[in-house]
Amino acid sequence: MQCAGKALEELLFSAESQECLTVGVYESAKLMNVDPDCVAFCVLATDEEYEGDIALQIHFTLIQAFCFDNGIDIVRVNDTQRLAEIVGNTDESGEPKDVHCILITNPSEDTLDDPALEKLSLFCEECRSFNEWVPAITLPER
Repeated sequence: MQCAGKALEELLFSAESQECLTVGVYESAKLMNVDPDCVAFCVLATDEEYEGDIALQIHFTLIQAFCFDNGIDIVRVNDTQRLAEIVGNTDESGEPKDVHCILITNPSEDTLDDPALEKLSLFCEECRSFNEWVPAITLPER
């Protein structure tokens, strides 16, 4: 699982540098509705503070269903703080980013060709063979 965590970290850095990240539950849902074919990978994140948030859990269920219906690999991360460090803690206005859902998208008119994405896709495929449909990944420490 540590190998998958490192691959996810690499993918997030790579996608961010290529401007292929959509961060936030609302922004992700909007993109999935408008252009589902551009989504290459989905990360759902929560921590103890949000475990009981019913609205967030409903959003997660809908996003998971959408990903399953569209063949999009999806993982869960239990460290929103570390995830925020990777993708940047604040948006352009200085507000904290909602990192509960992050989509890695394909660059316009192309598919994202990233070795880390390939590793994660294989990891997800292997997990599904054991009926683990949304595998949990632990991100490496800084």
